[in-house]
Amino acid sequence: MTTKQKQPRKLIEGRPALIVIDIQKSTFIDDSEVRSINNMPGYKDRMTAARGLVDAAHENDVLVVFIQEIHRSDMVDFGRELDGDEDVHCLEGDPRTEVAKDEMGFRDGDYVVPKRRYSAFFGTDFEILLRGLKAETLFLCGGLTDVCVHYTFVDAHQSDYFCRVVEDCVAGSSIEAHNAALKAMEYLQTGAVQSRSTVVDAFASRQ
Repeated sequence: MTTKQKQPRKLIEGRPALIVIDIQKSTFIDDSEVRSINNMPGYKDRMTAARGLVDAAHENDVLVVFIQEIHRSDMVDFGRELDGDEDVHCLEGDPRTEVAKDEMGFRDGDYVVPKRRYSAFFGTDFEILLRGLKAETLFLCGGLTDVCVHYTFVDAHQSDYFCRVVEDCVAGSSIEAHNAALKAMEYLQTGAVQSRSTVVDAFASRQ
């Protein structure tokens, strides 16, 4: 079987938006040895590195949308989420659930979209926001690579957005799961997996 030749897409098609997925206070204030969700080694460093993306977006007039996983304190909206490896997490009223605005350099004019499920599109107004902003290329950072980042990427892909994932600014539940998710996203859109330095340069070159 032969593979047809494809024209490579530009790194940025149309208006870009940086989507910061679930970088919340827990990453910076919870040093427990046992966490409610498994994190691969270097998780915090990769979330910290995402600050450079946010700064570059702000400097170059790129939209910034923060996604916040948050569940009601009576846990009524967890659904099947606790049937796997994850324990109770991201409850409203818990300071660890707040978006890491200070650490990520949140500015007036940035957007916050709360979600109850893994994908930022599921049961939220995220797509309404993106359509209103006329965003076409979504750059994803945050965690987990193999869960919320991956599922958001898939829904964005199926909604015909151009999708990019910044490989050194995402982190998974394990190194193996992280790498597998990156491979799966690259399968959907050739050139989807990009480095932070390449994306920062692309943001700057728009000016």
